[in-house]
Amino acid sequence: MSTDTATPDAESDPVGYFLDDITYHGKSDRTRASYERVLRDFESYLADGHQPLPVQEASHRDCMAYVHSLRGDVEESTVATYASYLHRFFAYMTQVGAFESNPMTLVMEEMDESINTDPTRREIDLQSMRAFVDSVSHPLERAIIVTLLKTGMRAGELCNLDIRDLNLETPGPRPEIPVRAGLDGRPDSLFVASDPARGEASNGEERTASNKRKRETTIPVDAELASVLRRWLAIRPDTQSPAAPLFVSTSDSWGERVTPNMVHHIVESHAREFGWYTDGGGAEENVTPHYFRHFFTTHLRDRTGDRGVVKYLRGDVAQDVIDTYTHEWGTRVRDVYEAEIYSLL
Repeated sequence: MSTDTATPDAESDPVGYFLDDITYHGKSDRTRASYERVLRDFESYLADGHQPLPVQEASHRDCMAYVHSLRGDVEESTVATYASYLHRFFAYMTQVGAFESNPMTLVMEEMDESINTDPTRREIDLQSMRAFVDSVSHPLERAIIVTLLKTGMRAGELCNLDIRDLNLETPGPRPEIPVRAGLDGRPDSLFVASDPARGEASNGEERTASNKRKRETTIPVDAELASVLRRWLAIRPDTQSPAAPLFVSTSDSWGERVTPNMVHHIVESHAREFGWYTDGGGAEENVTPHYFRHFFTTHLRDRTGDRGVVKYLRGDVAQDVIDTYTHEWGTRVRDVYEAEIYSLL
């Protein structure tokens, strides 16, 4: 930790200013030390260049060059961690008005390989996936599988959905529960929060899974998914949970929120019937809920050519990245999604 007694100035010592602020926000000494080590190293890198630069004048190319300089000296996971520290530093300094922009936004976009196609995975074409969906007749199982395929959400995120997180323009039979405020004026949408965590209460119920999104996400619901969800809601059992889960068990744990294990079992059982799941098979062979996320990403990205929209729908994009695109982001997402989402039914 810095031993300076004077309060750092955002202009003369932006790194010190940032470090003091994260301390005021409750970050631990260990976290502060980690940030300080990376940020001071970046500062030294800029100062030692052919044209020395203060941190606040660094461009995205300067940031990219620094990140590249780390490769070979540390593991790729460490490179990603260092980049995230720089990103948070610039995002914060931009938010408080000390910097004009965040040059790490573009760098993080280029570095983000989380939605890249894994060439070793089983490749399933759209026609085969339609046949798979057609083979699933149970309303709950069909709703779970189509929701995963149409939204790209994780199994845990699906389990955490409550009735209030679904706003259908034509709702059909459903409990008299108001949609959450974030869906007001957004018909045919699903809201995926970023905050539910396993073992913690959310909307009055302790959760068995965590959401892993960088930001809350509103995902459009097309006519096919809306129809499948209405069919499920028509037979959905009553539940004692104050949160009113969207998906609840219709078997042994009647009326209780589905768990990730239940979702995995549903997908696995149907995948086995199609020869898409074998004991001992790895991610490259077996079709699981996470495979549906891969399928969604690959097919929608190839159809749209728009990495930004796909990453938003997946929950991989933070708020400051969204802000670099457009103030009409929500409209853009819906327009692209409705124009390009594949048909399954």
